Amino acid sequence: LMIKKIFCLEILPKCTICSYNLTSHYVSPGMSHSKRKLLQSLMGPYGPLSVSYNGKTCILFKAKRLAIRYRNHTFIDLTERVFNPNSPVDTKGSVCTKEKATLSLRFGDVEDLRGLVIRLQMSNTFYEAAGQNWFTLDSVHIHYNWTQEATFNASEVYAPATSSYHCQHVSSLHKYDTLLVPSSHTDTSANWHITFTDFQIQAFNVQSDKFASASDCATFLTPAILMGLVTSLILLLVLAYALHMVVHLKHIDRYEEHKATVYFPRSPEAELPDKNSL
Repeated sequence: LMIKKIFCLEILPKCTICSYNLTSHYVSPGMSHSKRKLLQSLMGPYGPLSVSYNGKTCILFKAKRLAIRYRNHTFIDLTERVFNPNSPVDTKGSVCTKEKATLSLRFGDVEDLRGLVIRLQMSNTFYEAAGQNWFTLDSVHIHYNWTQEATFNASEVYAPATSSYHCQHVSSLHKYDTLLVPSSHTDTSANWHITFTDFQIQAFNVQSDKFASASDCATFLTPAILMGLVTSLILLLVLAYALHMVVHLKHIDRYEEHKATVYFPRSPEAELPDKNSL
């Protein structure tokens, strides 16, 4: 206990309330950035961001890190701006319906960027082959300097609508499999990079303000694979029926070839000469 107390006092010299387990604290405005980062690492990651629409929670979003970069500039870490409960990000632009959902993260001015907003557009679609609804992260938009926009297609990010989606990296960088693809080389999307680390999101069927079981990005149960499996099963059944009919026809042919010839004895009257012929 003494060690923890001394450690706490060294990290937080201006602390007014600092318990031994670091569960209750007050951080003065003058605290250095490195000390705030260390305190954050001691207390663990923030909880998920909860977004309500019409009084009901409709979106849950969590990431260990959210960073953006313009061209060759340094990455801007937006994690604390999104998940810090003491300074929550503006999500008033978020919208939820049964078929569509938009997560709007309005940051305002960040370094040299004016009016920075990140929007995640999602949809909920029923697939007949899979027999259930799947939600898809259709696109990610970066709005900046009031009139500029960069758009990334994210159609490879999907999960059953009753589940949440999780992936270690959802990024526009090639080293992370590029799940976020610039929509066009004619706009500014190619100049931007955005990376979500330990990404998890759920936009539909949120129950009790908790994530449903996660569908990982490495899963094999995707709509395309499910439709392929169903199609393969149908073709296999047709092929099995065709083979059965061919074998059955061959069996009939062999029966016709090997069946015994039936002879009927002739009656004595048939062997007598016809009287009319005499």
